[in-house]
Amino acid sequence: MFSGSWKESNMMEINLEIPDQNIDTEALQVVFGSLYRDDVLIKPSRVISVLAGACMLQLDGLIQQCGETMKENISAKTVCGYYHCASIYGLDSVMKKCLEWLLNNLMTHQNVDLMKELGVEVMEQLIQSSDLFVMQVEMDVYTALKKWMFLQLNPSWDGPIKQLLADADAWLCKRRTDLSEKEPFLNTEDGAPFRSVFKLVRLQYIINDLASARILERDNILPHEWLTAMYKNQWFAMLRTEFENDNGPQEANKEEFELNSMRCGRKLSKDGDYCWRWTGFNFGFDLLVTYTNRFIVFKRNTLSQPCGGAVSLQPRRHLAYRLRLASFDSRGKLVCSRSTGYQRLTLEKDQEYAIMNLDSRLLSFPLYVCCNFLYTPDWVKKEQNKH
Repeated sequence: MFSGSWKESNMMEINLEIPDQNIDTEALQVVFGSLYRDDVLIKPSRVISVLAGACMLQLDGLIQQCGETMKENISAKTVCGYYHCASIYGLDSVMKKCLEWLLNNLMTHQNVDLMKELGVEVMEQLIQSSDLFVMQVEMDVYTALKKWMFLQLNPSWDGPIKQLLADADAWLCKRRTDLSEKEPFLNTEDGAPFRSVFKLVRLQYIINDLASARILERDNILPHEWLTAMYKNQWFAMLRTEFENDNGPQEANKEEFELNSMRCGRKLSKDGDYCWRWTGFNFGFDLLVTYTNRFIVFKRNTLSQPCGGAVSLQPRRHLAYRLRLASFDSRGKLVCSRSTGYQRLTLEKDQEYAIMNLDSRLLSFPLYVCCNFLYTPDWVKKEQNKH
């Protein structure tokens, strides 16, 4: 260009058009400098601009280094920006790492600024996944989405996370009152963009709890036909469990488990002895979970402990499950994790079974416990196959 018959040959200054807005002068200095040095220091705050410049010049080594820098520095502040950038420049491994971080942290470490940044497309991927680390029960997934939707529609809201749900509920209530709105919110113009996300909530595990079902009715967010279909599905499932003596999943079906398993979790703040159950009607399967002496134990409670609901007296009950444990550092990065993988288990009346024995050297508190359960087959699919 400078020695041939080009117009730039006699110019003292050349203006370059850089179509990518992520690229700035400082990024270009780093990128051009990498041509002359094997090692380049990339600041996490500058990595997106450097990656953009590296992609423009097709510098594979620098692109890879940017990807590794991003994966090492994922946090609540960076995860959305990194994910969006990785999708633009084709860094699939970074996108995967960002999604893993979000699946682990969306529910366990709720963050107002993060919820404001999360778009519909990413939220769909999170809510439909059985790897979502749910704290408490599926109702809490619905509640988190309600808060997220409120923030998407009210981005100027600025308050503590503890106040968010109350303000979201007040906003919905005011809207219903002011507009005399009888139409479910997702059927309105404002609510329509969020239908695809709420559709992925596993409603069968919300309507099995009376208090939660009442909140769904009060909020009037979900289309009535969604709930009607789910109530019918659960009613037939209960009748079959009672009258056809269906005692749970009979065969391994991982696809069904991934799509339809109950998601629930618990935070153990410090080492000690814990025993708990997740509320809701689980077709007479009262499952107690115990953490003691570094063991996690499942017990099918039939007659030995009081129970607030109906308890199945069938001799044996089957369930499919997966239990995961995790602890995180201050940025939400996994410090340690364990998983049982997908398993099936048969329990007799009041029988206990040790699910996991933990190595004390790997334990770090607070410890997050997340479980997936499948107590019955998917009755909707069974009915469709029959007809």
